[in-house]
Amino acid sequence: MRAALLLATSLLTAVPAAAQTTIGAIIPLSGASATQGEDQRRGIEIAVEEVNAAGGVLGKPLKVIVEDSGGRPPSALDAAKKLVAVDKVPAVIGEYSSGITLPMAQYLMQEGKIHINAGSSSNKVRQIGPTSFSVIGLEAVSSRFSAVDALAMGWKKVVVIGPNNAYGHGMSEGFKEEFEKIGGSVASTLLYTEGQTSYRRELQQAAQFKPDAFIYSAYGKDAALINRESFELSVNRTPWYAIYFTMCTADSKPEFVTGQYGMDLNFIGANGKGYEEAYRKKYGMGFKTSFSGYGYDAVKVFAAAANKAGSAEPEAVKAALMEVGKSYEGATGTIAFDADRQRMLQPYLKLRRGAEGMEQR
Repeated sequence: MRAALLLATSLLTAVPAAAQTTIGAIIPLSGASATQGEDQRRGIEIAVEEVNAAGGVLGKPLKVIVEDSGGRPPSALDAAKKLVAVDKVPAVIGEYSSGITLPMAQYLMQEGKIHINAGSSSNKVRQIGPTSFSVIGLEAVSSRFSAVDALAMGWKKVVVIGPNNAYGHGMSEGFKEEFEKIGGSVASTLLYTEGQTSYRRELQQAAQFKPDAFIYSAYGKDAALINRESFELSVNRTPWYAIYFTMCTADSKPEFVTGQYGMDLNFIGANGKGYEEAYRKKYGMGFKTSFSGYGYDAVKVFAAAANKAGSAEPEAVKAALMEVGKSYEGATGTIAFDADRQRMLQPYLKLRRGAEGMEQR
């Protein structure tokens, strides 16, 4: 079931549509990646509050209509069609999973709307089209980082595990290419079907290769099941390395992931301390995942571009985004777009789950 949440201050509830600037966001508020989606929603919410406190967009309050994709491509596409046809938004942020983002964003591009990717890393995002922008780095950069990090851990022979979707294919192929380029060996790549009730068969199959480590990436609830069953089967006695650490571990019980290594997006850049403080103040906790700030930055980048253009119309915003994106200091660091409108400078973290929680290495 899809839920629509209007992210605006209470003062906006009675504001006529013409008196506000409205954009959309499509993220997973239910399904396997609900934890990550909720963290992105929080980032969007804080950004809207800050933009409106600073005067809004084009002198009008900003509203973001957030649609729940449920982690399913058809739901995301339906939500995009509703945002375009009914809400008539000029821009949409989302989705989270690459396999959902691609068809959704291709529709938005065909409709001439701005698409801002704040969660997907597939290199295929680069091919969506001229109205699609990414405030998050793609796999070409993350694969190189994780491969070098894994080899530096002393692992020469690994098994790669990931979902059988656009993200999983890109992640596994990118890691294999980079790892073998620097002298490592991928004994096997295992791509699993999402949403299963058990992954024991896949784990037992992977263990037969006796690797130095398992390199894996999985969405929230699937990751939680994989981590639990790995623990129960003692497969976790071999080191595990998570690509996007918080995505892979946020929904898992601590005892199932203690000792895991991994990499993740840098949560906060030099300009993000104020956002981090606002998040803690509003929600009474730190970030749940590494993805919150990217939802926040997506809203801020759109607002900056629309204000620079003096218009929220897609063509005007597209041109202004390229200007703003020459070097925008976001909460997650410097956002600079390349010729294909993709973020070039993406910082990453080296992480480990210790007895007391997540640690930087």
